[in-house]
Amino acid sequence: MLKKIHYILLTVILLITEIIIALYVHDNFIRPVFGDYLIVFLVYTGIKSVINLKPITAIIITMLFAYFVEIMQYVHIVEKLGYTHNLATRLFLGSSFSWEDMLAYTLGGLTIFYVEYWVIKKLFK
Repeated sequence: MLKKIHYILLTVILLITEIIIALYVHDNFIRPVFGDYLIVFLVYTGIKSVINLKPITAIIITMLFAYFVEIMQYVHIVEKLGYTHNLATRLFLGSSFSWEDMLAYTLGGLTIFYVEYWVIKKLFK
């Protein structure tokens, strides 16, 4: 249970951080790049908060989800569903495909892998 609390707290912190970035940061790096990097951590910690999965399984699910959302942007799913004027949908699904986003998601996934398998194992050996 202690480990779940750790993930729950991280999820809340990351969610608040992402909301602040979405509402108040309008630059060319933090919001479009770092925000996408962090969203992978948010999804991962959210998954680990509610489901007891091995880290690699949770990382794979997280990455597939992130890539799926980006592909939905590529096919303009928000417009096709008629939600272009819905802020929540645009914030959650995004509005435009970007290879840079795919790279940010990939780097986020690799960072999670590194932290889970190398840093934590060395700290708690």
